[in-house]
Amino acid sequence: MPRSISSFLRIFDVTLFTAMICVLVAGLLTMSSFQGHDSYFTKQGLWIIITLSVFIFSSRFEYRFLKQTRIVMTIYGVLLGVLTLLFIVGHISKGAQSWFQFAGVAFQPSDLMKLALVILLAKYFSRRHVEIANIRHIIVSGIYMLIPFLLVVLQPDLGSAMVLFAIWLGMVLVSGISKKHLFAVFAVGLLIATISWKLVFKPYQKARILNFIYPLQDIRGTGYNAYQSTIAVGSGGLLGKGIGYGTQSRLNFLPEYKTDFIFAAYAEEWGFLGAVLLLIFYFIILYKLSVYALVADSTFEALFTYGVLIWLLTHIAINIGMNIGIVPVTGIPLPLMSYGGSHLLAEGLALGMCAGMYKYARSGHKYHVKNEFVGLE
Repeated sequence: MPRSISSFLRIFDVTLFTAMICVLVAGLLTMSSFQGHDSYFTKQGLWIIITLSVFIFSSRFEYRFLKQTRIVMTIYGVLLGVLTLLFIVGHISKGAQSWFQFAGVAFQPSDLMKLALVILLAKYFSRRHVEIANIRHIIVSGIYMLIPFLLVVLQPDLGSAMVLFAIWLGMVLVSGISKKHLFAVFAVGLLIATISWKLVFKPYQKARILNFIYPLQDIRGTGYNAYQSTIAVGSGGLLGKGIGYGTQSRLNFLPEYKTDFIFAAYAEEWGFLGAVLLLIFYFIILYKLSVYALVADSTFEALFTYGVLIWLLTHIAINIGMNIGIVPVTGIPLPLMSYGGSHLLAEGLALGMCAGMYKYARSGHKYHVKNEFVGLE
């Protein structure tokens, strides 16, 4: 093998990279109309190229600097400021003020906030994992999550808020929590859900949840999207209708088939076997992350990788769940597949960082950082 190719392949995990490309291409083919110029196809193709470039670039580095409290808190603070700025200059789309828009390009900062929260919690728990049974650390880490959670809920973007909560809960569990504190965490979650229902949720968000409980109550209104999605998934059969021949999506019976309901559109065209193949690619990605975490150089790298795994798994479970009608429609993208640049860039960056950490762990590169054990009080 030529030296240049050999050096290129050592930059990152080829298995992970290949699985990513397969998912990205599946999404790109699903959203294309194959009829003349398709702006979505063109834009998504460009975002895919940028995302893969970000993955390759970010996988070349080690991330010892993220163990410094000053840098971690700066990242977290800047993104909190960006989320707050949304309420002043954010673009309103479909009732949510969740986007910045510049020259026709939209950017959703909550995607990067998920990555920032993973970094912060990995730093926090890596210092305190031996004493995680202390309820104080659960409360403090919960406050770090709660601030962006509330900012995102107020946009309102319930789906992203749910992911932030899931990241925190998952990383708390991975860090090693006692059973009594686990019960306390779920009790707090129930309390937050109750307060949110009474004081925070908008009428249309309540309608989505109620429609989940009674799915056939309003199939022409709030239940229309979920109803059409289940039809699309079921109509795909074993082998699907073929690429570009999905009637539910191509004839616009299924709304948002390029974003929230892209799995349903994909399953209609590729069928059950195609859906299983897609899930295999996602499994490979998540499996590789679990391997990275097991061989990590330090607790920080392990917790960071587990955090990214939890983040992606939550997106996959919720998005596919709402596409097949078993969870409420919350409007979060399917990782590496739904249309949009913000989530693709955040996911590509996060996966690249995990690959970079794995590369340096495998090479036996050990290091110590002066501020590694400086806490985030």
